Amino acid sequence: MKIFYAIQATGNGHISRAIQLYPYLQKFGTVDFFMSGNNASLDIDLPVKYKSDGCSLHYSKCGGLNYWDIAKNIKPLQMFNDAKSLPLKNYDVVINDFDSITSLACKLQKVHSVQFGHQASFISESTPRPEKKSIMGEMILKHYAPSPQYIGLHFDKYDSFIFPPIIKDEIVNAEPKNKGHITVYLPSFQQDCLEKAFNKLPNLSFHWFLNDVQTKHTIKNVTYYPVNQEYFNKSLIKCEGVITGGGFETPAEALYLGKKILSIPIRKHYEQECNAAALKKLGVPVLYDVGDDFYLVIENWLDSSIKYPKIQANNIPETLQFLFDTYNSN
Repeated sequence: MKIFYAIQATGNGHISRAIQLYPYLQKFGTVDFFMSGNNASLDIDLPVKYKSDGCSLHYSKCGGLNYWDIAKNIKPLQMFNDAKSLPLKNYDVVINDFDSITSLACKLQKVHSVQFGHQASFISESTPRPEKKSIMGEMILKHYAPSPQYIGLHFDKYDSFIFPPIIKDEIVNAEPKNKGHITVYLPSFQQDCLEKAFNKLPNLSFHWFLNDVQTKHTIKNVTYYPVNQEYFNKSLIKCEGVITGGGFETPAEALYLGKKILSIPIRKHYEQECNAAALKKLGVPVLYDVGDDFYLVIENWLDSSIKYPKIQANNIPETLQFLFDTYNSN
């Protein structure tokens, strides 16, 4: 069986999931990957056969999206040509992790596909949303990369087609410990946005993962790390708590390990607002704006005794078997 797997590379979570799934997918056939977008900073140890600039995210300096930069870097004609050139009819199965080019290619070439990933869960109205829904946000979630079939991933089984998160083997097999440090992964924040707040807590140690850091180094109470799977896994497994955005993979892994979480969703990023709503239901504190009192927020968060429910890890062989069984029935 020949499998085409499209990865939307607007973030490291999609890459991380594909890396974890790859050896399991190989048991079903040969896999070729299509990488769309250029936001990811992880090393990609995958057989990427096709690439496109696609649609990439651009951030403002301190925690928001830069819509002007996003819009001016979109190249509709190039995306259309990329969609036409993908040889999808050469494949038995097309798996799409929320990529618009692959979705368009399937439509143009009349090829079946399954949208498989976190964003697929938002096809269900039962999946948590913020109190104030965004019409544009809902349109993007449902129409950015439409597919005739959906298999979603989320913190809980909000609907029949939604499965638990894909958790990396290194996390599933780990023995969590508390070495007292705080792991920080906030890709929409630059260093000078948060550094002063961390330095105001000299008794705490922070492991901060930043895209523009090349080598590990320590200044005062902050150790700066490049975005690297091995470093991040070790830090997460041994941390006291995690400060992260409103993404999916990192909160899912932290919940699985039983770690404290402080979520700071990217401003005006509707999917992250939806994830924050789901995290709130699990008891996770969510911070929408970082102010001068951020260091006090961190102190209060660490002093809290809230216990979050431990989430289930995905049974990957069972989920993939379901995907291929239902795909073949269409």
